[in-house]
Amino acid sequence: MKQVLKVYSAPTKHWVGDGFLVHTMFHYQQSYKNIDPFLLMDYAAPHYFASNTAQPKGVGEHPHRGFQTVTIAYQGEVAHQDSAGGGGVIKSGDVQWMTAGSGVMHEEFHSPAFSQAGGVFEMVQLWVNLAAKDKMTLPKYQAIKSDTIPTVNLLGAGTAKIIAGTLDGITGPADTFGPINLWDTQLIAGGGYVFDVPQSHNLLILVLSGEIVINDTHTAQAAELATFEQGGQDVKIHAISDAKILILTGEPINEPVVGHGPFVMNTKAQIIEAIDDV
Repeated sequence: MKQVLKVYSAPTKHWVGDGFLVHTMFHYQQSYKNIDPFLLMDYAAPHYFASNTAQPKGVGEHPHRGFQTVTIAYQGEVAHQDSAGGGGVIKSGDVQWMTAGSGVMHEEFHSPAFSQAGGVFEMVQLWVNLAAKDKMTLPKYQAIKSDTIPTVNLLGAGTAKIIAGTLDGITGPADTFGPINLWDTQLIAGGGYVFDVPQSHNLLILVLSGEIVINDTHTAQAAELATFEQGGQDVKIHAISDAKILILTGEPINEPVVGHGPFVMNTKAQIIEAIDDV
């Protein structure tokens, strides 16, 4: 089994723009959490926004280079637009998978419909690294609708939506550059399941609600992140209460990571070049 390294409580929330109140669950400077090939996770825990008929809340136009951004909408809606022609509204259950690659400008705001109605907003944004050979690939936008994401029945213990990678022979729709699994999972109280995680992959588990026991040794509850030692294979998860969790696994890239704000490259010179190109 994959051995738990540590379970981290959510750090203090902070605003990204005026529309996303997030916990940064991990960051590429925290390599001790064994996050490679992932770079960053912002978790916007459930937060109520009142009806807003003025300018929608969010983040105005800003650049990215060298990685992919993945936005998973649990509650609420986000309207996205980018300089590569990608865009649309990410609704509850949908996923946006944007490859910034060589560089893209984009903006993210609450959708007009959500802004006017108000309501509870809950999302995860994940940054996925690109290997050096792929960092300057052309930008690409994948709008993954909820009804295109296959679901695996976990033998009565719950369900898992396969956003990326494969679980129990079912493959998700996301187009990735390296071996990555992203499983949006719901377990029922008392249910348990052994998830097939390759020995070579790093593993991270975000608990969004409920409480779970991992490998019969560690508990994790809402807004906590479980990190794991390298090596080992598979992970056993038992739900103490109904639980919603996000499971990430990925093959490490094992290359230098140099970041500055919205850019993540391999060298300082490449960062300077990215800033000059904006």
